[in-house]
Amino acid sequence: MITIPEHSVYILIDVQNSDPAKSRGLTPQRQAYLNNVERVTEYFRTRGDVPIVHIREIHRKDLIDFGRELDGAENIHCVEGNPEATYYEPTAPIEGEYTVDKRRYSAFFGTDLEILLRGLKAEHLFLVGGMTDICVHYTAVDAHQYNYHVHVFKEAVGTPSSDEVAQAALDNIEYFQTGSIISVEDLFN
Repeated sequence: MITIPEHSVYILIDVQNSDPAKSRGLTPQRQAYLNNVERVTEYFRTRGDVPIVHIREIHRKDLIDFGRELDGAENIHCVEGNPEATYYEPTAPIEGEYTVDKRRYSAFFGTDLEILLRGLKAEHLFLVGGMTDICVHYTAVDAHQYNYHVHVFKEAVGTPSSDEVAQAALDNIEYFQTGSIISVEDLFN
């Protein structure tokens, strides 16, 4: 059983309708990941005592804010006004939840997330979302650098990358904060 400490915040990273593998349809892995994100979100909403923050990747229509991101394997994605830039409906923000838009991989880079977390007196960050090896990983690394305790629900993060790449990212997060990789099932057992 997981204990949720005082001063915890639940953060959904890029749980949006974007899917770099959408041409392959809704894969069983993506469906499982989204189901787990829904379970964790419902858990925290039912508790009612942990602030919830939704991070959304979104880019301007003229693509000016992509920067070096398109130098690699990434294609143009999450452009404002496109359906893929919208929140995934079952876990979309509701009244009383916070939202932060980002234009880079880390939810901290160039956003007001740190100001929001300071205002919430956050110490522990519980993370879910996509992509495990990029946005979740970079956000977790930055959270560590800001001295937060990081907790990542391993079944509630997803990526179209290989299982090995995703596992390497989780292993890296666990390396810099022992015990940071946790299971969704531990919330309910």
